[in-house]
Amino acid sequence: MLLVCRFQVPPGDEPVFLARARRAVELLSGSPGARHVGLGRAVDRQDRWVLVARFESVVAYRRALSPFEVREHVIPLLAEALADEPGAYETLLEGEAGAVTEHPSLLAE
Repeated sequence: MLLVCRFQVPPGDEPVFLARARRAVELLSGSPGARHVGLGRAVDRQDRWVLVARFESVVAYRRALSPFEVREHVIPLLAEALADEPGAYETLLEGEAGAVTEHPSLLAE
């Protein structure tokens, strides 16, 4: 399960956004089933940021979003993400050290 949330952060708002995002990364990465959580900034547009989180499963993703502290700190941040594209994706291929693992789709045909 892959979560991709893109943000547009106005100049001058970066310190507050970064503090909120740091807390979100801390909380999400501490969840059981979290594989990786990271925050990045676009190299060609400094007002664009992305939060990417990988979870073992959809269940792990949903459980990660359920604790009170996550609902208090993370959900409000995610609600500010740009909403012109989906944010949650199933993982179909993973590569590590040149080896590719294929996962079956969870979506109904």
